[in-house]
Amino acid sequence: MFRGQYEHAIDGKGRTSVPSRFREVLASREESKLVLTSGLDPCLVAYPMREWEAFEERLAALPRFDPSVAMIRRIYVSGAVELEIDKLGRVLVPAALRGYAGLERDALWAGMGTHLELWSKPRFDELRSVVLEDADAREQMARRLAELGL
Repeated sequence: MFRGQYEHAIDGKGRTSVPSRFREVLASREESKLVLTSGLDPCLVAYPMREWEAFEERLAALPRFDPSVAMIRRIYVSGAVELEIDKLGRVLVPAALRGYAGLERDALWAGMGTHLELWSKPRFDELRSVVLEDADAREQMARRLAELGL
């Protein structure tokens, strides 16, 4: 399981370190690659290869001409890249994906259970503040979580 938040820098070549805790999880699963793609939020989403393949299989079983399914394919699948983690624990984030997520220098890896998110740290902090400062948004979120049994 991927959990926690870790701040890392992005160098001038677009490389960033995958947090050691996340690398440990990948190693325990005998995984050495991540699939990185744009998310629905202004961040990048990273999946271990097996999780990504399972996601693609579920997506392939959905109706091809459903507009929401087609859009998810355009956003997630067409923009996906396979990343090899180098010997120093880094990945090279392609320029187009860095631009989409607004990644410049300060990045934040967020564990999301089965996958990871890679955020611009300032963007993540802003989004979190907006949600936490909005009492109506917090109340709506609490209601929805209760509906889901959490």
